[in-house]
Amino acid sequence: MIEVRKYVSYREEVLVEAGRKADGDALVKAAVAAVIANPSPGVYQEDVSGNAPLSVEVGRELTARALTLLGGAGVVSYGKGAVVGEDGDQEQAVSFLTTAFGDTLRNAVGGREWVSSVTKRGGPGTPIDIPLASKDYLQARAYYDAVTIVVPDAPRAGEIVLVIGVSSRARLNERSGGLTVADKPV
Repeated sequence: MIEVRKYVSYREEVLVEAGRKADGDALVKAAVAAVIANPSPGVYQEDVSGNAPLSVEVGRELTARALTLLGGAGVVSYGKGAVVGEDGDQEQAVSFLTTAFGDTLRNAVGGREWVSSVTKRGGPGTPIDIPLASKDYLQARAYYDAVTIVVPDAPRAGEIVLVIGVSSRARLNERSGGLTVADKPV
């Protein structure tokens, strides 16, 4: 079982982009972080795969909180990330973001694509940009975005910050071209 010290949430509604109002509904982006105890701070682990099953419960909680933050808007893109404190290493962070963790989000929102991710090492107040991509077609460029979250007092040396990010639509006034969700091969 993972020890969670705290949860931190961030939500934004984008109404105007490039001086133009939204071409439809506002873009809502949200991120939820769980500050957890690193199960092996300061210890090099030959095999970190044992952390993956521990992440499922916290993944479910983060997903539920992220969905609440969207306020009824459906999830169209998602991502995940982690920041590990100085007594940990990046592999420990990655070990919590495996398929088991990602599946809690993907299954809850009916996603068909893998959940993009990012990990890094940092101290308290390290910002993390969660990459967002379409839940239905990873190559749909209109959904490439990010949501940033900061936890001012985390991660401490023996902690890991786990994050799920979601959005309600493609970028506002998207016009970069490329493949769309409708272009996904059957």
